[in-house]
Amino acid sequence: ILSLRGDTIISRDYRHDVPRASMEVFFRKLKFWSEGESGEEAPPVFMVDGVTYLHVKAVGLLVVATTRQNICPSLVLELLQRIVRVVKDYCGVLNEDALRKNFVLVYELLDEMVDFGLAQGTSTEALKQYVFNEPVLLDNPQPTSSLFQSSKRMSSTAEQKSVLQSEQSGKR
Repeated sequence: ILSLRGDTIISRDYRHDVPRASMEVFFRKLKFWSEGESGEEAPPVFMVDGVTYLHVKAVGLLVVATTRQNICPSLVLELLQRIVRVVKDYCGVLNEDALRKNFVLVYELLDEMVDFGLAQGTSTEALKQYVFNEPVLLDNPQPTSSLFQSSKRMSSTAEQKSVLQSEQSGKR
């Protein structure tokens, strides 16, 4: 998981088949792609020097997977989206500060969701029985932007609550 500045926040190498400098190569390629003549953003899947880079953007973060294997891109992109969703469910909000304060929890989630580079269970409910770290909630979380704003929706603070926090308050 990278910041939009290119800083590595979370990194996990499952198969040890990709060079260590792959994140710098990815970020440089991504940056020059958007600054090119066409002004288009980089596609979610591209290849450089035999390494396939797959990424999704989520609230100011880049969630990236790299591989030298022949894989199904839609499977990996779906896995990256689910990782984003599960981390947001556990931390309450998905941003750089939340990841830095909950890096132990995020690594534990990644270890349960991906085993030796293969996707495992990615359901928030299923992961509750395997994940034991508690999230560190932010004092003043920055709200996540939503494309669809409606007055019939829950308050903006409801989306920033951890699934574990709401579960604990319901038991009392």
